[in-house]
Amino acid sequence: TVVLMVEHSEQGSMGLVLNRESPLTMGELARNQDLEVWAGRQGQKVHVGGPVEPYRGFVLHDSQGVTERSEVLPGLYLSITSDALTPLLVDRHATLRFCLGYAGWGPGQVEAELKQGAWLFTEANRESALTAAPQALWEQVIKGMGIDPGWLVTSGGLN
Repeated sequence: TVVLMVEHSEQGSMGLVLNRESPLTMGELARNQDLEVWAGRQGQKVHVGGPVEPYRGFVLHDSQGVTERSEVLPGLYLSITSDALTPLLVDRHATLRFCLGYAGWGPGQVEAELKQGAWLFTEANRESALTAAPQALWEQVIKGMGIDPGWLVTSGGLN
């Protein structure tokens, strides 16, 4: 799993899974919510952002034209309101990844899991978060860290 950590503090952590597509498309989501969507975005997959609040939407995007946004990385924004979703769906120039749900951790949980070797950490980048193919993202990130994926043990940690 590839998770973009969007908040980390003493109170806990919140991230979005980037490499899990749902069967739902942006066109279906827009129809279900009675929203307009640019024709070129109709077939784009909605992502499973994590198991917490699976019906809540989170939009990662590169549009500076949306007023409700938080900058996650330079040029990468997170929006969580339907007021932001509507203009993003019709903006043919915006690149976005729509996630339903998020991944959450309690206080100190991420640090404990890192010590156990359950996670690897690397700096995020805008391009991977927005445009990388979900099925190739894990291997792309691992190789970008200088790690051969064959070295990894499925139960966690390195050989």
